[in-house]
Amino acid sequence: MSCVTDNKTATPDCGQADYAKLMIVDDDPEVRMVVAEFLEDFGYQVIQASGGAEALDLLGRTPDLRMMITDIRMPDMSGIDLADIATQRRRGLKVILISGYFVSQQVKRRFLRKPFRMRDLEAAVRAELGA
Repeated sequence: MSCVTDNKTATPDCGQADYAKLMIVDDDPEVRMVVAEFLEDFGYQVIQASGGAEALDLLGRTPDLRMMITDIRMPDMSGIDLADIATQRRRGLKVILISGYFVSQQVKRRFLRKPFRMRDLEAAVRAELGA
């Protein structure tokens, strides 16, 4: 069941997870913007970071952050390293990794390959927040 009406307005009877604060981390500004706008349409609060260093800074300043969605391949720090550091600093932080490249190493986190369907992203976010 979606918490969005036909005009993409979040309905007030949705669960509190729908108002969770999320961070999208990607060095591609277009990807960040599209994903952020989509998630905002579903009622999530979204902040954006262009890389690992910025994401860690925002993490430290955003105590109510519930989830990080991060690209794996970024210039300053891999998304896998970012996820490891972020979850060490913030126990309980949910993470979804995204990448358009083949990931040769085994990842122990939820992973979506780019390009992904937005409904698959929304399902992954709901599943992680509900876990």
